[in-house]
Amino acid sequence: MNDRRYVVGITGASGVVMGYRLVQQLLKKGYKVDLVITHAGRRVLKDEMGLSQVEEHSNLVLHDIDNIGASIASGSVKTDGMIIMPCSMGTLAGIANGISSNLMQRAADVTIKEGRRLILVPRETPLSLIHIKNLLHAAQAGAVIIPPVPAFYTQPSTIDDVINFAVGKVLDVLQIEHELYPRYGDN
Repeated sequence: MNDRRYVVGITGASGVVMGYRLVQQLLKKGYKVDLVITHAGRRVLKDEMGLSQVEEHSNLVLHDIDNIGASIASGSVKTDGMIIMPCSMGTLAGIANGISSNLMQRAADVTIKEGRRLILVPRETPLSLIHIKNLLHAAQAGAVIIPPVPAFYTQPSTIDDVINFAVGKVLDVLQIEHELYPRYGDN
C-alpha cells in the first residue's frame, strides 16, 4: 500500500468525468484520496454521468463540502497535494482571493500556505478578464493551471482518449507514472 495522500476536488463545471477518472487512477495506484465535491458538482455528476453517489473504496474518504472542520482543513494534516478537476470559475475566484467559505476552498488555501502542489483544471470558455486575472492570482500564489486542452498528436478517436490525456497531464505534474496516452513520438 502506498502512503501518498491526495485531496481531489470536483466542482460544478462541466467535465466532472475528468475528476472522477483522476480519482479512479489514484485509487488504482494505491494512493489515499480525500474527495470533496461541491453541491453543484454533485448535480453535474448526476447530469453528466448518471451518478447519485460515489463508489466506496477503502482508500477513499468523501468529505462534506460544508464540513469546515474536516481533517484536510488543517495544515497539520500531511497531503501530497490537491487537484481540483474540473475547477469552476466560482471556486477559482474563492481560491485566488483567499476566501475559504467551504471545505474545498479551505483545503486549497491550506495547500497553498503549506507550500504543497495545488493543481487547478479550469473548465470555462471563453474566459473573461476576471477569469484570467483570477488564474493569474492563483498561479502567482503557486497553483499549477492545467486547462483540459486535448493534444491531437495522440490521434484521439474517442472522448475517453481526450479525458485520459487531461488526466494524464495532471498525473505528469504529480510525477505519477501512467499509460493513459502515448508520449510524443511514441505513436
